[in-house]
Order: sequence, then structure tokens, then C-alpha cells
Amino acid sequence: MKEKMTENSIRLFEKKGFSETSIQDIVESIGVTKGTFYYYFTSKEQLLMDIHLAYIDELLNEQEKIIQVLEKSCKDKLFEMVYMLLKSIKTKKSSATVFFREMKNLSEEKLAQILPKRDEFRNRIEQLLKKGIESGEFRSNLDTSIISFAILGVANWSYHWFDPDGEKTDQEVARIFVGMILQGIEAGR
Repeated sequence: MKEKMTENSIRLFEKKGFSETSIQDIVESIGVTKGTFYYYFTSKEQLLMDIHLAYIDELLNEQEKIIQVLEKSCKDKLFEMVYMLLKSIKTKKSSATVFFREMKNLSEEKLAQILPKRDEFRNRIEQLLKKGIESGEFRSNLDTSIISFAILGVANWSYHWFDPDGEKTDQEVARIFVGMILQGIEAGR
């Protein structure tokens, strides 16, 4: 029941927005009572927090798997990370939308649990860029902090416009993004 309530809430939050969706909307969407809601969640914000944690934790786990593949180059790992972000938008578009758009509705206390995870994700990209500089794959004069923010900006904003059923697949869009990024950071250019 908790998973069903969470899934329906994600769809409602995506469609109506967190602030415009009431607990009554959530329980009516699955035919249960408010008591059932409060059995699983202390508040609507707690539900939103659970959605955020599930989304970022899955991304962190997938990112860690990419990092652990020793035989791949930094360029390949960068592609895999960008592709993973786009694929998550394709497979979990509603969750991605809620994650990026509704963070503003979390209290400082809840943000204090989410922001370090977001920072960890970005820091791993920054470390990958530094490793790519050390190996000679990327230019030595990069500001890895700014580049990591830029990569995330390009990939994360795509939740807003990327249509998984559109002209380009998630993999094609990832290749375009990474091609654009690499032409700016590869050594020997």
C-alpha cells in the first residue's frame, strides 16, 4: 500500500505540484482513508522526502557501479553517467520531475539530508574529471568544479524538455551531450 500511495503521489505531484496536491487528493486517488496515509507517513512533506531519497539513492548506487568498472576510460564513464541521468528521466520521468522541481518544498531539516547526497553525486563527477586530467584524457586547465556543475545542469534540466518517445533516444541525447562536453574538455584540441 505504501508503494502504491507513493507512486500515485508522484504522479499527482508531477501533474498538480506538491503544494496544490492535498492528502485528500492522494488518498482519493487510491481509495483509502487519511488514516491509511498517516499509518505510512507522518506528513505530506515526509512523503516528498521519501520520494527524494529513493530517487537520489538510486542515482548514487548506479553512479557507484559506473565508477567501479576499472577497464573503462574516464570519457566512457562520463558518458555512462550522463546516459544514466537521461535514462532515469526516461524511466522515472515523474520522479525526476518531482525531485528537481519540488525540492523547494522541503524544510531545512529535510534538505540537510538531501543536499549532501546531491553534493556527493556532483563530487564524484568532479573526481572523475580530475582523474581524466591526470590520465591525459582531459585538458589540464579545467575548472573541474564548474565543469561538474555544467554537466549536471545540462543533464538534469532535460527532465523539463526531454521526450523519451521523441525523435532522439536517451542514448542519442547522451552522446550529443557528452560530445559537446568532451570537445570542450578533451586534451589535444
